[in-house]
Parts: sequence; C-alpha cells; structure tokens
Amino acid sequence: MRRALQIGLVLALAAVQLPAAEMANLRNGFGIRHERHETMGEITRIYLTSEPSGSFLDVATDQIEGFEPAPPEPATDDGAAAVRDLRTIINDASARSHVDADFIASVIRAESAGNPKAVSPKGAQGLMQLMPQTASTLGVRNSFDPEENVDGGVRYLRDLLVKYNGDAAKALAAYNAGPHRVQQYGGVPPYRETHAYVARVINDYNKKKTAQAKQAVRPESKTRTVSSQADSSAHTSVGK
Repeated sequence: MRRALQIGLVLALAAVQLPAAEMANLRNGFGIRHERHETMGEITRIYLTSEPSGSFLDVATDQIEGFEPAPPEPATDDGAAAVRDLRTIINDASARSHVDADFIASVIRAESAGNPKAVSPKGAQGLMQLMPQTASTLGVRNSFDPEENVDGGVRYLRDLLVKYNGDAAKALAAYNAGPHRVQQYGGVPPYRETHAYVARVINDYNKKKTAQAKQAVRPESKTRTVSSQADSSAHTSVGK
C-alpha cells in the first residue's frame, strides 16, 4: 500500500511538470529558443511563450534541421536586466526618432515577441524582423544585435510614418507587406496576415495607453482638468 502511494505521488508530480524549453536549429545556422512546437505539414509553428494565446513564429518545416532541449537559463536576474536593456534601447530610439516608445514596443512584440534571435520563414531577422536587404540599406550590419536592429527598424518605421503623414495603419501595413503594396491598393492591402498584423500592433498600443491613462487618473476629489489631461494621453500621436 505504501509503495502504491509513493508511485501515485511520483505520477502526480510528473503530471504537473512544465515542458522544458526547446531550441529549433535552422539550416541557416541560427537557433530559436521556444516553449513548444507544432508541425503542420510544410509549416512548423514555434510558440515563443508558454501561454496558449502567446506569440508564435511560422517556419518552413524544411528549414529546420532539428530540435533539442534548450540550455537552462541562468538562475539570476539576467532576464530582468535584459528587459531593462531593451527598454533603454527602445527609449533611446524613441528619443532620436520621436516615435512613441510604446508604439515601438508594440511593433517589436508583434514582430518577434522580444526575441532578438528570431528568424521568419522569409528570412526577416531580429527584434524588428528586418529583411537582409532592408537592413543593408539602413546600415545595419548585425540584425541580431538588439541595439542595431531596433535603431534601424525604428528609423525605417519613422520614414514610413512620415511618408503616410502619421497614418499608423498605412505605415504598419507598409512595414509588414511593403510600401509598394500600400501604393498598389491605396491603403492597407487585402491580405489577412497584414490586416491581422496591423490590428495586433494597434490594439496592443491602445491597451498600453488605456492602462497608462487609468493609472494617471486622480481621485474624483481632484479637478476634472487633471482627469482630462490623463485621458488625452491615450490618443498621443505615434509619430511627431
């Protein structure tokens, strides 16, 4: 009876263990750290987070050499330091370009989920998923360097915002599908992926601004002027 109880405890513990992180080794020599993957014929979906509705990348199955357990992450606050470093990089790029830092962060979240080593099936690389030709044009020598990638990506994003007179939807569509497609269709092209991408970035950005506005609202005993100023911050232009 005691042995059966011990076995039952072992099985119970095994059932609650979280799956170990994986590394997807690509044929181009890069690897993508992720939580799990799902192969669907010619496409393999790589989930970057453990959340069911978290970010993922679709990679051509024939571009993946194999999977292996990811090395354990250091049991230190390096992860928090990395987040702080990325925030600093974003804030610096925002100050140089006058593009809202939260908007930049939303683009990065949609593009790579904050993974500086992300590679798309089409070959886009790094945090802001720069295509090699675009990176070269922008003077980015190493797309996997977070600072270089964000600097180049934000400069490109800034140029698109200026090109479309601050129209975030058109700028995002051009960033995703190319300016020639926006010109061809006179706006956001009728691609499901592009429409989903534009909506994802704008929704994420609006959520950030709404949360900030709620935090900035003073108690009702304060003047309505303060509340109005807080509300207006939610509609700050992404390009100045």
